[in-house]
Amino acid sequence: MNLTNNLLEIRTATSDDILSIQEIAEITWPIAYGKIISNKQIQYMLDNRYSTDAIEKEMFLGDSYLIAEYEGLPVGFACFKYRNNKLYKLDKLYVLPTAQKTGAGKELLKEVIDRIISVGGKEIILQVNRNNNAVSFYEKMGFVILRSEDFSIGNGYFMNDYVMSLGL
Repeated sequence: MNLTNNLLEIRTATSDDILSIQEIAEITWPIAYGKIISNKQIQYMLDNRYSTDAIEKEMFLGDSYLIAEYEGLPVGFACFKYRNNKLYKLDKLYVLPTAQKTGAGKELLKEVIDRIISVGGKEIILQVNRNNNAVSFYEKMGFVILRSEDFSIGNGYFMNDYVMSLGL
């Protein structure tokens, strides 16, 4: 996949894109987290965070989902939300393994940043597993690690994350 020919389109996702979001998550999560957390925890998190009801609820409550398409085919997505006092949270950003290292993730993140700046946002935070290769991606994009924290997500599972921040 070569993104230099400008065939990557990033647009606001709608409920019609939920199946594509779910498919991207189901493909990327085992690869991104398979050596970090158990398959049971991966499935638990997919079931809870990517059910149709969960995504529809987030969209209804105002979370912004973006979908990245290459030649009309979904290759990635992002989700961000307003927190408070000009603070936003990047909640999700995933790109299919076949589209990683092509610039698709960078373009998705740039679009998130542009949209947050356009509404007066001053900071973006995110959580990323401390052992996820994405930590270096976010650092290259200007994020800094604020702290290390363990978040209980139910069923005895924890997310062992860095909280990272980008000032805008």
